[in-house]
Amino acid sequence: MRVLNIILLCLSLTLLWGCREDQVVILSESVPVAPPERLKGLVGFYLLNEGNMGSNKCTLDFMDLQTGIYHRNVYGEANPEVPKELGDVGNDIAIYGGRLYAVINCSNKVEVMDKWTARRIGQIDIPNCRYIKFDGGYAYITSYAGPVLLTPDYDQIGYVAKVDTATLREVARCEVGFQPDELEIVNGRMYVANSGGYMSPNYETTVSVIDMESFTEVKRIEVAVNLHRLKADSNGLLWVSSRGDYEYTPSQLYIIDLADEEVCGSVDVGVSSMCLAGDSLYILADDYSYLDNGWRGAAYSIVDVVEQQVVCDNFIKDGTERDIKMPYGINVNPVNGDIYVTNATSFVDPGRLICYSKQGRKKWEVRTGDIPAHFAYLWR
Repeated sequence: MRVLNIILLCLSLTLLWGCREDQVVILSESVPVAPPERLKGLVGFYLLNEGNMGSNKCTLDFMDLQTGIYHRNVYGEANPEVPKELGDVGNDIAIYGGRLYAVINCSNKVEVMDKWTARRIGQIDIPNCRYIKFDGGYAYITSYAGPVLLTPDYDQIGYVAKVDTATLREVARCEVGFQPDELEIVNGRMYVANSGGYMSPNYETTVSVIDMESFTEVKRIEVAVNLHRLKADSNGLLWVSSRGDYEYTPSQLYIIDLADEEVCGSVDVGVSSMCLAGDSLYILADDYSYLDNGWRGAAYSIVDVVEQQVVCDNFIKDGTERDIKMPYGINVNPVNGDIYVTNATSFVDPGRLICYSKQGRKKWEVRTGDIPAHFAYLWR
C-alpha cells in the first residue's frame, strides 16, 4: 500500500469467523491512512464496493475524515446475523434523512440502513435496480425490470419506482425506455438516461422526461446511443454521458438545455464516471473496445460547464496515474476539494482508493473491497 507522508501509528483488526454458506467472513478492519481533519460538519464518506457479478461480494467501507481512519466492511460488522451480507453487485448509494440507501443490482433490492451505524433497517424490493434519487419524502429508483440477459430482442421495458421513505413501500411506477440508468430531478421534472445496454446493437438513444406531479413520462429527448450518467449543473444544463457502442461509436459527453429540453452541444471526451463539483465536471474515461478486445487507455479530465469545454487533460499532476490499473469511480470532497479516484485493479481482487489534493498530488491510498465505485457523504 502506497501511503505518502503518513506514519502508520496503529493497526486494529477485528475478525469474526463464521459459517455463512461455507464462507469465512472478515467482518471489519480499520486502518489509519490520513491525518484527522475538521471539515465544517463533514464526518466522512461511505464507499460502496460493487463486487464482481455473481460473487455476492458487495461490501461497504467508511472513511472517517475526522480521525483519518478507514473502516472496511462496516455492514458486515454491524449486521452479523444477515446471511449474505449486502448481496450481489452494489450499483449506487445515497443518504436521505437519517438513512443510508444502497442499491444492490443483482440482488434486486435497495438495502436501507441507519446512516450512523450501518445497522440494517429494511429493504426495498426492486428488480434489477440501478440508481436512486430523492425528492419530497420519496425515493425514485431506476429498474431494468427484467433479468440480466444480453439480446437484441430484449422486450422488458424499464421503469422508475416511486417509494415512500417512511414505509419503504412502492407507491407508483413510471415506465421509461429499456435499461434506464442514472436519473436527475430538476424543477419538477425527472430526467432518466435510457441505455438499452442489454440490446446491442439496438441501443436506446433517449433521455426520458417525467413530470413529477403526475409521475408520467411526457417526452423523450433524442441524444445518443447507450446513455449512462446524468449531472445537472447550476446553469440550467444537463450533462449526459454516452458509453458508445464499444466499436465504432466512441463514448461522448452531451449537453441538454433544460429550458427547451433539447441537446444544445457536446464535448469530445469519453466518460466512464463523472462528478460535478461547482462548475467543474471531473471525468474518468477508460473505454472498452470490442474491436481491440481491450481497454483504450485511461483519461482524467476536467470540463468547465460554463465554458463547455475541456480545461484540463489530466488532473493528476504527480505522475501517479501510471499506478492505477483500472480507474473506476470518482468523487470530489465538497469542503476541501480533495479528489477521490478508485482503482478496480483486476475486478476480482481488492481495489484501491486514492486521495489527491485539489492540486492533483497524491495524499494517501488505501485498500478497499472489490470494485470500489460509489460514494455517499455523511454530515453532522
